[in-house]
Amino acid sequence: MTFTAAQIALLINGKIEGNADAGVHSFSKIEEAKEGQLAFLANPKYEDYLYATQASIIIINESLELKEKVAGTLIRVPDAYSAFAALLTKYQEMMSQQLTGIQQPSYIAASATLGTNVFVGAFAYIGENAEIGNDVKLYPHSFIGDKVSIGNHSIIHSSVSVYHHCRIGKHVTIHAGTVIGSDGFGFAPQADGSFTKVPQIGNVVIEDNVEIGANATIDRATIGSTIVRAGAKLDNLIQVAHNVEVGYNTVIAAQAGVSGSTKIGNNVMIGGQAGIVGHITIADGARINAQSGVSKSIKQPKAAVTGSPAYDYTSTLRSQAISRKLPDFEKRIQELELLVKQLMAEKV
Repeated sequence: MTFTAAQIALLINGKIEGNADAGVHSFSKIEEAKEGQLAFLANPKYEDYLYATQASIIIINESLELKEKVAGTLIRVPDAYSAFAALLTKYQEMMSQQLTGIQQPSYIAASATLGTNVFVGAFAYIGENAEIGNDVKLYPHSFIGDKVSIGNHSIIHSSVSVYHHCRIGKHVTIHAGTVIGSDGFGFAPQADGSFTKVPQIGNVVIEDNVEIGANATIDRATIGSTIVRAGAKLDNLIQVAHNVEVGYNTVIAAQAGVSGSTKIGNNVMIGGQAGIVGHITIADGARINAQSGVSKSIKQPKAAVTGSPAYDYTSTLRSQAISRKLPDFEKRIQELELLVKQLMAEKV
């Protein structure tokens, strides 16, 4: 499938410099692009490649002043990175729209309802009274449990498991191997030292426009719902425990873990491998650095913390800077002590 510069500019509201009829059939990085490919330049560090690339069309920032002539056709936009991302999204939507129908073998319960233009991949399972919206894509080996609802335009990739009664919103993407609605980690200690399982009878609610990476786990609530609010983005290999709430437009990087009943605010940024204990709150806009251990509530909006236990980001950096100088401080103290001894000896 080939697209012209004029068509692309229309999609991203860009201004063309060069041949509006130039065509491309694929995407590439600017340093590797060949004729017939589309590239973009957002990072000034890569500007030299702009004048050497063989790409037929390049998306650039409208503020960029050229140092040399460029062979390909340029499309200027306010933000090249965002425009390129939007274009990739459009392309992905076009490709996924071609997937419709029900592949065999697959199992769909008689009581399940499917919307229009649904794709059900081979070996998929859809349980009793499940509700699948319009334009939903269920890739091979996906499992949709009883009374699960999935909103319009959502994509469930291969080997995803969505347990019974969970609710998935519209325009949600869940990547391969992720488990939604597995039991929360609830066990009651007994007098003899054993543990009795506490039934987990709640569910998981994923709101609209959420993306969840591969091999993540979001546990169902003991009672009520574990909730991921609209616009949140979760990376691969994340653990979200029972009764957690993840706020609107919050982002969590890979290998982070959130313990039970913690409430994470809106627009929070959590770095990779961060660990958050249970039953605390994280204020809106907080930033938690990678590998931080958060053991207490963060009450101040937009606070930045790092370390384990996590502490104010700026203060921690200052403490680290001082700790690196401790050997020099020790040496200077020893020199001062020697000087004081010498002075005392002279007085005697």
